[in-house]
Amino acid sequence: MNLLYVNWDVSPEIFNISGFPLKYYGLLFLTGLVLCYTILKTIYKKENLSLKAHDALFSYAFIGILAGARLGHCLFYDFDYYSQHPIEIFLPIQKGADGAYHFSGYAGLASHGGGIGLIIMLLIYSRKFSIKFMTVLDVVAIATPLAGAFIRLGNLMNSEIIGTPSDAPWAFVFTHVDAIPRHPAQLYEAISYLAIFLVVYFIYTKNIFKVGKGFYFGITTLLIFIVRFFVEFIKVDQVDFEKGMSLNMGQLLSIPFLFLGLFFIVKSIREKREMEVS
Repeated sequence: MNLLYVNWDVSPEIFNISGFPLKYYGLLFLTGLVLCYTILKTIYKKENLSLKAHDALFSYAFIGILAGARLGHCLFYDFDYYSQHPIEIFLPIQKGADGAYHFSGYAGLASHGGGIGLIIMLLIYSRKFSIKFMTVLDVVAIATPLAGAFIRLGNLMNSEIIGTPSDAPWAFVFTHVDAIPRHPAQLYEAISYLAIFLVVYFIYTKNIFKVGKGFYFGITTLLIFIVRFFVEFIKVDQVDFEKGMSLNMGQLLSIPFLFLGLFFIVKSIREKREMEVS
């Protein structure tokens, strides 16, 4: 075995008290949202948006992402199981071999579902606080990749969403899974999302481009799902039905988001040009 391989033998639990574990995934998920929330306060001030609305944003975003990600996993990736165990969709429990329910946490979250859930909750939020929907989408989109980076770090701590076998010197051996060196696909995504956040935030703060509404939502959505689409090629299939598919479920679900992002980029550029002409 190449001595440069990373031997990844991290427990997903930080500690466990009477059967209730604190896991790195949950902590990183929450940390990412809190950081985004903090960054967005600065953006809200710059855009002259209500700080009262900002104070409420965290709750709307948290509910939208969590509910959407959970439903997305249950519907897109494991419908056969959860259609027979509907209570496990909504509660963090799972039926054990002894026939009793045990606390399991929400084992299964899909980022595509989280994106859809977030958009739906932001629509409700925009109406509640009388802020234009596209303004909300643009503002939130600037910080969103940062949250995505922390979620993928959580996946890394769980040794889940692993990559295909690799002989690259930076390959990870996920000892909780097997002894095979693999692409650290979670880390690839985390680094990419962090880079997207830094680039988009820099463009926004420096006001590099004169663009119309929807640009930041469009560029962030497009870049995130370009990364997601291509990294999927080096990921192990998440569910059995993906075996033999030319494009897996993650890629198929990414395609609509790619077109959505491209649509809003083009739309925002056209609107800005029309405003300048008039």
